[in-house]
Amino acid sequence: MDFRSYMHIALQEARTAGARGEVPVGAVIVGRDGVVAQAGNRTRELHDPTAHAEVLAIRAACAALGQERLTGHDLYVTLEPCPMCAAAISNARIGRLYYGAADPKSGGVAQGPRVFAHAQCHHVPEVYDGIDAQASEALLKEFFAQRR
Repeated sequence: MDFRSYMHIALQEARTAGARGEVPVGAVIVGRDGVVAQAGNRTRELHDPTAHAEVLAIRAACAALGQERLTGHDLYVTLEPCPMCAAAISNARIGRLYYGAADPKSGGVAQGPRVFAHAQCHHVPEVYDGIDAQASEALLKEFFAQRR
């Protein structure tokens, strides 16, 4: 089976989030039949600190499928998930996580608490980093440069 990246959809969600004034992070969940859900950050719009792209995409995918687990599904996200999102990914039983830019400040996968490395983590997805990392980093740098 050939690998097909869906990061371009996550990047579009990130651009859309940035245009709304949100930190430009986008996520897409893919199953055997293609895209199940996609989302961008909406923390400011929804006045909800948990409304990260990953959490919103997980919620939408679970609702669309009528189940609380996403076994066999992949998650593409433009930025390394924070600890909260990493825990949600584990709880949702996502099969594979693909992310773009590393997040040395707030990441929870390869940085900081490394959620998936803890003994208390009941499910560890396969993790692939650096997918379209330059494009993801450029969106974030441009967004924050405009706010300074």
